[in-house]
Amino acid sequence: MPSSIHLLQPHLLSLLRIISSLVLFSYGTQKILHFPAAASVPPMGSLSWIAGLIELTLGFLVLIGFQTRIAAFVLSGLMAFAYFIGHAGKSFYPAQNGGVAAILFCFVFLYLVAAGAGPLSIDGLMKRNRAAA
Repeated sequence: MPSSIHLLQPHLLSLLRIISSLVLFSYGTQKILHFPAAASVPPMGSLSWIAGLIELTLGFLVLIGFQTRIAAFVLSGLMAFAYFIGHAGKSFYPAQNGGVAAILFCFVFLYLVAAGAGPLSIDGLMKRNRAAA
């Protein structure tokens, strides 16, 4: 059993990257494109709007697996910044301050910096093409 699970690791890495970035990307679409509709949207040029723009653009890059390590590094920092600016001052405990998603995103994207995009990505395709040449 462990050997068969080990074979799935690269594809599960790609799945983690795709799902995590898709969820973050949806935060960006909500802030910037107003979809799905939200009760309030940040004003253009505000800190929250700029964060949404980063979530939208870099979230898409991580979603397709292009320049994943660089984009994930910036997103990890963005999520750490979001946690300390928007949540940590409310309470020490993430479950009470609403910062659970920010912490999880921060560390998932930090992991992607180290692990890369996985085989189901543009980065993986480019790596295979370089190896074949």
